[in-house]
Amino acid sequence: MCFSQYSDSIQYHIKYTTGGSLNRTKDGDAYLLNNGLGFNTRKKSVELNSTTSWIYGQQNKVATNNDVSSYLDFNLYKTFPHFYYWGLAGYENSLSLKINKRLQVGLGGAYSVLDKPNTQLNVSNGIIYETSDLYLEDTLRDVYQTMRNSFRLRYHFVIKDIITLDGTHFLQNSLSSGSDYIIKSVSTLGIRLKKWLSLTSSLNFNKLNRTKRETLFMNYGLTFEQYF
Repeated sequence: MCFSQYSDSIQYHIKYTTGGSLNRTKDGDAYLLNNGLGFNTRKKSVELNSTTSWIYGQQNKVATNNDVSSYLDFNLYKTFPHFYYWGLAGYENSLSLKINKRLQVGLGGAYSVLDKPNTQLNVSNGIIYETSDLYLEDTLRDVYQTMRNSFRLRYHFVIKDIITLDGTHFLQNSLSSGSDYIIKSVSTLGIRLKKWLSLTSSLNFNKLNRTKRETLFMNYGLTFEQYF
């Protein structure tokens, strides 16, 4: 689900975010680059969203992050008020989480607890099918499939049309193993400089319990967006 503000004449929304961090000392250097591209369109009762992100990082000339994810989802609003059906398909690979390849497809339902232009809170749940190719150790690969329950919490708050707080948080438990779960969390704070430009800060946390790997990073950058 996208929290874009559409009207009868605005049907498309595109957003590009770039940011990162750099640390250089006498003993070494580290940097992280984070790029994301999103596109959304809505016509009548159907909404289509796509997001792609790439995170790359090095520490002392050794790669620590080379993480790519791409997701496509749709929302169908032909239901009772504040409720809709969703479907998704996604692909990920991640050096930091030891994911060589992960594919997910799923369906579910969502409900907007708060649904006002500047105050939105949404919860969703559904079932997804996953096929993964992981590295449990540097040379030990784990190729498997599983069904997961996918719970998501999303929120969007705007203060005086200047400050924006967004969050998307996932918990995805395998239906066949209680110890196999995924946590994904992204929180973003934006300060609007112009209608099409914002200064942003984001906090990202990911945990893949099957590989015993997790990542946490904060970065600062710019967001460019346009409605048309």
